[in-house]
Amino acid sequence: MDNHTKEVRSYNMSRIRSKDNKPEEIVRKYLFNKGFRYRKNVKTLPGCPDIVLPKYKTVVFINGCFWHMHDNCPRFVWPKSNVEYWTKKLLGNKKRDEGNILSLEELGWKVIIVWECELKKAVRDERLSLLCRQIEK
Repeated sequence: MDNHTKEVRSYNMSRIRSKDNKPEEIVRKYLFNKGFRYRKNVKTLPGCPDIVLPKYKTVVFINGCFWHMHDNCPRFVWPKSNVEYWTKKLLGNKKRDEGNILSLEELGWKVIIVWECELKKAVRDERLSLLCRQIEK
């Protein structure tokens, strides 16, 4: 059962931003401090990647675990209400993501995905240093 009323849940969901959110901000600040220069939300590339590093021909997507159905992650739980809507929505997101990744790779881009759960304080430093190594190789 949902802990919130429909009105509160609707308000909470309306506050979730698709770009310039906290996880993106964490990754961008870290990369900038490490000397990487990038463009953000490039609409001309499939999927409008969150971070584009043209020098390295690399794109980075910072994905929310719920919205992009992160496998084996405790942050992704199938909603128990309005199941038909959420099933269609989330499976559609996943299929769209797979298509965008394939298109980018066909265009010669290296695609890196950083999950929201990988940016929690306990594991953030390790994941961000791995990200730098992934970009540079």
